[in-house]
This record gives sequence, C-alpha cells and structure tokens, in this order.
Amino acid sequence: MLRIVLSLATLLFLAACGAESKWASDEFVAAKRYVHDGPPMITLFTVLSTRSGSGAHAGLMINGSQRVLFDPAGTFQHPNIPERNDVHYGITPAVVDFYIDYHARVTYDVMRQDIVVSPEIAEMAIRLVEAYGAVPKGSCTKSITDILRQIPGFESIPSTYFPRKAMEAFDRLPGVTSRIFSDTDPNENGYILTRGI
Repeated sequence: MLRIVLSLATLLFLAACGAESKWASDEFVAAKRYVHDGPPMITLFTVLSTRSGSGAHAGLMINGSQRVLFDPAGTFQHPNIPERNDVHYGITPAVVDFYIDYHARVTYDVMRQDIVVSPEIAEMAIRLVEAYGAVPKGSCTKSITDILRQIPGFESIPSTYFPRKAMEAFDRLPGVTSRIFSDTDPNENGYILTRGI
C-alpha cells in the first residue's frame, strides 16, 4: 500500500513540472555557445527526495561540439541562458553549478551520473534533444529515456516516467561515474533564479 501511495505522490509531483515553448534567437544562442574541454559525455541529473528517496525530476547534459542541457518540463531558467524548447545553451561550469544548486535543497538531493561517449554519440544526442520539442508536464523522464533508447549503447534504458528507475538503469551502464549533491537551502528556493551568472 505504501508503495502505491508513494508512486501516486511521485506522479503528482511530476505533473507539477512546468512546460513552456521557448525559442531563443540565433544571435543569443551563438553568443552563448560554450565548448567544454572535457571528453564527449552524457550526464544524467536526477532530483531525489531526501524523505523517500523517490525521483522528482531529471535532466540530461551533453558535452559534444558544444555543451547543452536538456531540462524537459523543468522550471529552470535564467535570462542569461538561451533556451529552445527545453534545451539550454551555453552550459559553462558556472551554469552547471547553478543548475545543481537550483534543484538541491533541504528536501531534494541531486544525483549526477556521467558517461564518456564518442564524439559521434555526443552529436547524435544533441541532435535528438534539439529535435524533441517542448515537453509536456509530467513527462521529463519519459522524454529523456525515449531519447536515450535511440542512442547506441543506451538501448537497455527502459522507457519510464520514473526518474529513479531511469537513474538506476543508467547506473548499470559500463563506465558510469556518480556523485550526489546535497544542500540546506529552503524548499522554496525560486529566489536562486534571480542570481547573476
């Protein structure tokens, strides 16, 4: 019974994920383009409840010819970060820290899972997130898993609405490294979005 209640609570939380079609100008996207000097990589971020351990949200960062962040149906935004239908551009180390800080708070931890991929796989992942379009509420993890399942080497990821299930499947991929982030920020932390980057 408890499992059913927790599953329903998770679905209700997922339904609260915001979704909005946005389209930054070509000039803004080009001006903020960021090329990270690390290896080509796919990173899964999972927001986890500190109370139940259940997943609440997921995001996907890809480091290829540029570094982008797919935050489907998310509420993350900043006027200095161009966005096109849930794909954010200009993902510098400061923006990554900002993204983690926005989600990590007293009620949620953030799990970061990284896997090094070939340049070709990274470019394929970027094209897939750019082509996906704006994601409806409650479908953050479903969109990410649907994308990952199209990428060679990620076919074992199940199509799911549940962030924790996706996180656990991602963890079974060979070569994944993980790190968890905790914070004592209050639960109402929308003020973080007003900070400069």
